[in-house]
Amino acid sequence: MNTLLEKISCINDMILQGKAMEAFEEYYHDDVVMQENENPEVVGKDANRKREEEFFGAITDFRGAKPLKVTVGENTTMVEWHFDYTHKDWGIRNYTQVAVQDWKDGKIVKEKFYYAG
Repeated sequence: MNTLLEKISCINDMILQGKAMEAFEEYYHDDVVMQENENPEVVGKDANRKREEEFFGAITDFRGAKPLKVTVGENTTMVEWHFDYTHKDWGIRNYTQVAVQDWKDGKIVKEKFYYAG
């Protein structure tokens, strides 16, 4: 069984290779709950798959992403990312985000994203 560090590193690598949806299918629990800042939680893999597909589908120009820091605790990982892209609704986005993942049964069961604005 891979460690959480190995798993989150694999997810990060897949995101950088443009395979975020493949990582989602492989590493996210069927009961996953995802949340952006204090927005309402999105519950379940199907609803979150749709949310992720809509997000990636709305990016019109992707200039870069870089994981800056990775932290691993007991059943928890955190990744600080820097993103630079243009979104069809939000315009140019260049920011740092922290994603916190809770793990259960070897998969991400909850993920919350913290970022400004």
